[in-house]
Amino acid sequence: MNKIFKALSDKTRRQILAMLRDGELTAGEIADQFSITKPSITHHLNILHRAELVSREKEGQYIYYSLNTTVLQDALNWFLDFTGIDKEDNNENQKPGL
Repeated sequence: MNKIFKALSDKTRRQILAMLRDGELTAGEIADQFSITKPSITHHLNILHRAELVSREKEGQYIYYSLNTTVLQDALNWFLDFTGIDKEDNNENQKPGL
């Protein structure tokens, strides 16, 4: 859980996760969206990967990154447990598609 919190504590990493909501991207496609160096983006991607928030797959010379929603769900469940909110009640009150 500590690795997840560390990964989520940085704005750039949160932006990368948001970008990956729409589907997998290469490291280069991600880097093109930022005004920081590619090695810095690689560093952020490595932290996200170590926290298991993203998966990566190498195809030829490209590395594709995708969101690992299972770990995000685990973190959300931890927060719900921490706050004492009943997960079942929370799920029943949500509208479809949210």
